[in-house]
Amino acid sequence: MTTAITFDTLRFVETLKKSGIPENQAKAISKAFAHAHDDAKLATKNDILAVKTEIKDLRTELKGDMKELEYRLIIKMGAMIGLAVGLIVTLGKIL
Repeated sequence: MTTAITFDTLRFVETLKKSGIPENQAKAISKAFAHAHDDAKLATKNDILAVKTEIKDLRTELKGDMKELEYRLIIKMGAMIGLAVGLIVTLGKIL
């Protein structure tokens, strides 16, 4: 989503002429600037707000994923500790 930003080429040319630049050069500079200005991709306030919303959603999703991973790690570590304790008790009875 882009919006048009106005550019007053006549005023730009007049400003350049007042600074001593010949009119033909001022018009050429103005035309080149206008073309560059038209090709520019500028973010609007709505673009920025959309990105902020997307970042917020991703952050929420990431927090949920991290919480799930934390629970899975706790369960796996608990199982490993239980297995280790069982192995130690079994070895103690055998020896």
